[in-house]
Amino acid sequence: MNDAQRGGLDRRTLLMTGAVSAATVATSATVQLAQAQGTGGGAAGKPAEGPAAPVAPPASAAAAAKVVAQSRDAILRISREVWALGEVSLSEVKSAQVHVRELQAAGFRITSTGTAGVPTAFVAEWSQGTGGPVIAYLPEYDALPALGNAAEPRQAPGPTPDGHGCGHNMIGAGCTGAAFALKRMMESARTPGTIRVYGCAAEETEGAKVYMVRAGLFNDVDAALAWHPAPFAGTGMVRMNATNNVKVAFRGRTAHAGNTPWEGRSALKAAELFGAGIQYMREHILPTARLHYIYENAGVAPNVVPEFAQVWITIRDIDRDKVNAMTDWIRQIADGAALMTQTKAEFDLFFGMYDLMPNQPLVDLAYRHLVAVPLEWTAEEQAFARACQKAMGVPEAGMSTRVLPRLPDTTAGGSTDIGDISYTCPVGVFAWPTVPLGIGLHTWPVTACGGMSIGDKSSLVTAQILAAMGFDLMNDRALLDAAKADLKKRRGDKPFVSPLPPARTHPLGLPPFLRRQGTDEVFGGVVAG
Repeated sequence: MNDAQRGGLDRRTLLMTGAVSAATVATSATVQLAQAQGTGGGAAGKPAEGPAAPVAPPASAAAAAKVVAQSRDAILRISREVWALGEVSLSEVKSAQVHVRELQAAGFRITSTGTAGVPTAFVAEWSQGTGGPVIAYLPEYDALPALGNAAEPRQAPGPTPDGHGCGHNMIGAGCTGAAFALKRMMESARTPGTIRVYGCAAEETEGAKVYMVRAGLFNDVDAALAWHPAPFAGTGMVRMNATNNVKVAFRGRTAHAGNTPWEGRSALKAAELFGAGIQYMREHILPTARLHYIYENAGVAPNVVPEFAQVWITIRDIDRDKVNAMTDWIRQIADGAALMTQTKAEFDLFFGMYDLMPNQPLVDLAYRHLVAVPLEWTAEEQAFARACQKAMGVPEAGMSTRVLPRLPDTTAGGSTDIGDISYTCPVGVFAWPTVPLGIGLHTWPVTACGGMSIGDKSSLVTAQILAAMGFDLMNDRALLDAAKADLKKRRGDKPFVSPLPPARTHPLGLPPFLRRQGTDEVFGGVVAG
C-alpha cells in the first residue's frame, strides 16, 4: 500500500494538484516537497525534513476548540449561505452582507463599507481594554464563473451557474469564525487588544487587499492571519510572485478589406506584432519570469479592417523590481508594434501585486497548531471524496489524513494579493484539506465538497486554528516581536510603493451598477444596507 492509499501524499498525487490557488502557501512548492520526499533531496538542493517529531499541543488549542463550538451555527451559516450565493468577483454584494450581518450579531463594529474604492469590501473591528496588539483576519467570499455545482460527487447543476471552485465560502467562514472565537477567548482571559476583520473582495481578479494596503488600512496591524483550501494540510517558507496586469489597446482606422484595404490601418496587425514581440522577448527574460496573455478583441468581421484590438497580459517575477523592468520592456514592444502599423497603442497598467513574503515565526506557529488538530473524516466523507476522484479520473485515494512537513524556502509561480499585506505587517497563512487528493482547485469537486460536511468541517477546524494563533499573538509579545523582526530583516529598508497606478481609484472590472462615488449612499451602503 502506497502513501496515497494510506491517505497520505505521493509525488504523482501532488503533481496532479498543481492548480492550487495563489493564496495557498503550498502551491507548486508542494510538488517540490513531494519530489524531496520521494528522492531524498529537497527544493533548491536543500534536504527535506524527515517525519515530524511529536509536538505538544499549544495551550490555546483546546480553548479555541471550545469557543469555536459555541460559534458553530454562525460559522456554518456563513459557509453555506455564501456557497449558495455563488457571486463572482466585484459582485459579491449579498455574500459580503452575510459576513457583515454575522459580525454585527457577534458584537463587532463595522467601521467601513465600500472600502478603499471596492464596493463589496468592508472592515469590522472589536476591541477590549487599552493598548494590546491588532490582529487581522482576511475572509474572502468571491466565486468563480461557471463552476456552480450541487453538493454531490458528480457534475450536477448547483444553486447558481457560478460557484466556489476555490473554496472562498470556507475561507470566509474560517477567518470570520476565528474572529468570533478569538473575541470569546479574549473576553474570558481579559486580554487587551483589537481584532480586525477585512472583507477581502475580488481575490480572484483585482483583489481588495491591494487597495486596502494602498489606503494605509494595515499600517497599525501587528499581524494578519489567513488560510486557503487545498488537497492537503501544510505551511512553509514559500514566496509567491509579484505581478502586473496590463491591457494593451491598439487603435487604427477601418476600411473595406476587399475594395480599399490601403485606406485602413489594422489594429489587429498591431496586436499580432505585439504578441510576436513577446515571443521573441521570452528567450531573454529570467527563468523566474512568467508572461501569459489573451486577445480580448480582434475585430468584428474579416472583410472589415479592424480599427480596435486589445490584449490582456499578465507579467510575473519574483519581486516588484523585476516585474517593473519587464513591464517597461513590454510597453516598448507595444509602442514598436504601433509604429510598424501606423496605429496608436494605449498601455493601461490597471492592477499589480507584490510577491508574498513568508514569515518564519508565523510559519512555526501555524505548524504547531496544524499538528494539534486531528485530520479525521467519516466513512461517508471519504466515500464522497473517492467518488469525486473517480469522476475526475484520478486515483481514488480519498481525503488527506496527515499534515505535511514544513515546506522549505522556495518560490512558487502564482501570485496573491496577500503579498502587499506581507510587506506591511507579518502574515501567517496555511493550507487545509477541503478537496480530495489529486484534485486541483478551480474545479467542480471543490464546489461540491464546499457545500457539504467536508466543507463544514474545514470551516470549523480552520476557525479553531486561526483563533488559537491569534490568541497566542495577543498574549506573547516575544512571539509578535520575533515576527516583526523577521519581516524587517526580509524586507530591508526599501520603501513600499503600491503597484496600483495613482489614478486607479477603483477596480477596472467593477460592474456598472456599482460604479458610484465612495460618498454616494448606494455605493457606500451596498454591503451594510
